[in-house]
Order: sequence, then structure tokens, then C-alpha cells
Amino acid sequence: MKKNQNQKIKTFYTEKQVCFDSIQDQSFSQSPLKPFLLMNRIKSSEFGSAFDIVDDFSPFKREDFLSAHTEEYIDNVFNKTGNYDSNSLPWSENLVESLTYTNTSIYNAMRHAYLNPSDLCFAPISGMHHAMPNSGSGFCTFSGQVIASLKLYQEFGAVGAWFDLDGHFGNSIEDTRSFNPLVDKAIPKHCNVNPRGYEETYVSNFEQHLDFIGEKIKRGEVHYVVFAHGADSHIDDDLGGYCNTKNWVKCAELFAKWVNVISDEIGRPLPVTLTLFGGYRKANYDAVLDLHIQSLKTCWEIIEGKQEDERNAA
Repeated sequence: MKKNQNQKIKTFYTEKQVCFDSIQDQSFSQSPLKPFLLMNRIKSSEFGSAFDIVDDFSPFKREDFLSAHTEEYIDNVFNKTGNYDSNSLPWSENLVESLTYTNTSIYNAMRHAYLNPSDLCFAPISGMHHAMPNSGSGFCTFSGQVIASLKLYQEFGAVGAWFDLDGHFGNSIEDTRSFNPLVDKAIPKHCNVNPRGYEETYVSNFEQHLDFIGEKIKRGEVHYVVFAHGADSHIDDDLGGYCNTKNWVKCAELFAKWVNVISDEIGRPLPVTLTLFGGYRKANYDAVLDLHIQSLKTCWEIIEGKQEDERNAA
């Protein structure tokens, strides 16, 4: 059951979710600038027509972050006090404003996917999955994926699974369980998937996780999924990685085909949100962007049935 009722990727993006101030020349991580760089690269490609941009979503307010972070830490980030720089990013008012939009971008994408499962949704954001309740970490300030899942659970009773294929363990979900026990209901244990291994072993481990989450979906225990395909799981990343281009793209293929199989088995489209997470190549950042584009294009073509349509036309 393919998501062919809407042929475009519903994309929750505004330049307000981008930090332009001091990132390009003062930050090792280009993540706060990545949404802008990626969307510009996409727009200039033949793939650009595949995106339906939604840019009228509202930013989060300070109180929206309280479900996953202490009030003291939130104030520190907004006011440039205390451990405001625990994210290892240069602080600016532009950065703070962009954070209120990146975090609501993923929430709105996930919410739309849940309510409109025939739409494949995308939030072009990164810099979330290392943040902890009382501090930032690893270029991440707020754990927006936790906040978004908590909101969906509180609003609809929706339970999610995260496929986090970033090159580094996504600790935010696990670190927030004791801070807010509701996380155990919104994202059950073992539903924060972080594959391990190298090359074919990595791919095989990911397949095992797909099978596990698939069974939970069929039993009605998981209602939506998010695929965060971090480019730093590529072996050529500056911070290391697990697989070459062939195996990295293979993971996107496996995920997309799995979505179609599960959708057929449950008799309705599975709500799916795509997002970015990490990727670091100082000498060639375009390679990071191009990996993300490859993954997005692969997921779109398979889930929307584009490849099958082309074969049938031939």
C-alpha cells in the first residue's frame, strides 16, 4: 500500500530554522546551517520538484521544552548563561530563534504524517539526539525528537519508533526516560534503534531491527516511525562511520521497502517521517548533502512507487 495519493514529499521547512550567524566560519558542525544548504542544493537539482514546502508552522515557546529539559537549562540557552555552550556551538540570538523552529519542524512533520499517513513527510533538521535534560552535548541543544514524540503521545496516544542511523548513539531518548517517565510510553524501550557493526554486518543488524519493529507495528504497539539517516554513519565521515556508500544507501532501500511491506500487512499506509541528523566533512560538505539527497530520493521513489511505475512503463 504505497503512499501514492500525494506524489510529493511534505516538507516542513522555513529559513527561520536556520542559523546563519557564525556557523560557517566559527563552528566545526555545520548542522545549524544544514537545512538551508540542503534545501538550496535540492532546489537546484532535478529532484527539487518532489518537495511540497510547508513554512507556516509556529515556533516552540520556552514551555514546550520543559517536557524534556530542566527550566534552568532552558533559561541558560535562551539567556546565554550557565552551561549555554554545552552544545559546542557559537551562541547567538539567531541560533536561539532557529532552535524554536527546528524543534517544531520535526514535531509538525511527525504530527502531519500521523494524521495524514498517505503523505511522506520530511523535516530537514539535525542536532538533537545528544541533548540531555540538563545540558546540551555533541552539537545538540534540545532533544526535539523526544519532545515531538511526547506531544504526539499526549495528543493522540500515538506510540513511535525511531530508526536513528546517525553515526553516534542517540542518547537523548534513553537519557530522558528517568527525567520524564512518559517517554517509556511514547517511545517504548527497544524502539530507539541504533544499528551497530560495519558494512554488511551493519546492514544485517538494521534488518533485524526492522523485523522487530515491524512485529510491534502489526500488534498495534507502535503507530508511526521516523527514519533519521545521519550521514556520519558513512565510513568517509570526519568523525568515522560504519559503511560505504553502497551499504549506506542500501539501508534507505531496505527501510523504504519495509515501509511498503508493513503498510500492506496492516492494510493502511504507515505514518513515516524522514529527517537528517549528523554528517561532518570539512573538506567536502557537499558530499554530506549529496548523501542525504540520495537517501531522500531512494525513500521517495520506493515508497511512492516511482521505481515500480518506471519499470511498468518500460
